[in-house]
Amino acid sequence: MPKNWSNQPLLTLLSDFGDRDVYVAVMKGVIAQINPKLQVVDLTHQIPPQNIAAARFCLMNAYPYFPEGTVHIAVVDPGVGSKRRAIAVEFADGFLVGPDNGIFSGVLAQSPAIAVVELTNSQYWCTPEPSKTFHGRDIFAPIGAHLASGVSLQHLGQEIAPASLVQMNMKNCTQTATGWSGCIQYIDYFGNLVSNIPGDCLQGKKWCVQVSGLMIPGCDTYSDVKLGEATALIGSHGWVEIAINSGDAHSQLQINLQDPLEVISY
Repeated sequence: MPKNWSNQPLLTLLSDFGDRDVYVAVMKGVIAQINPKLQVVDLTHQIPPQNIAAARFCLMNAYPYFPEGTVHIAVVDPGVGSKRRAIAVEFADGFLVGPDNGIFSGVLAQSPAIAVVELTNSQYWCTPEPSKTFHGRDIFAPIGAHLASGVSLQHLGQEIAPASLVQMNMKNCTQTATGWSGCIQYIDYFGNLVSNIPGDCLQGKKWCVQVSGLMIPGCDTYSDVKLGEATALIGSHGWVEIAINSGDAHSQLQINLQDPLEVISY
């Protein structure tokens, strides 16, 4: 491992499993069987079912707040049991463990992969014959626990090229003659519409958002407009977002994931 990594083992879990069933608890049980001293932090288990884009965004915006060496297990896996690859990735801040379906593309766009392995060594799984529907239990949780306990990435499987990893199919943020073009990359619990346009490109400028035939003013806070009115602002995550003051922008404006938008600066 790179020097100066945390001496306190830490794992995070992110999934679309919810809290009604025992799936999350079972993964924690698997981790505890391998190393009961590991600290486990739940990022969220309320990702909408099969919503890889939401998982990508949440993980991308959570990982910077954890110590170096943290192992992040992310399981939103509609391709479970198919030929999609199970992977572990080393990057500057730690490790990523989960399916190769684009879920890690946000993190790796900010902090590129150092090494990647396909998880082919069943010695570090729960069973050499994993379930076709629960790789979180049978592969990803035990792999994450072994990584956090000091097992080398290279022992876990066959090394593969980082460039071969699946990328999320999302409209890129691009500069235009009048500002920036992008899309909605996430819809949060409040119905706020988070774009993939970074707020730092708008520092010191006045701006507005054009989306679905609407022109929405850029403001500093939600309360800069009247109750029920739409506003655009830079959220705590650093991205341009669209919101309704004390309302739900997603339902009220009928704007959805990956819908295009323009930021016009002046």
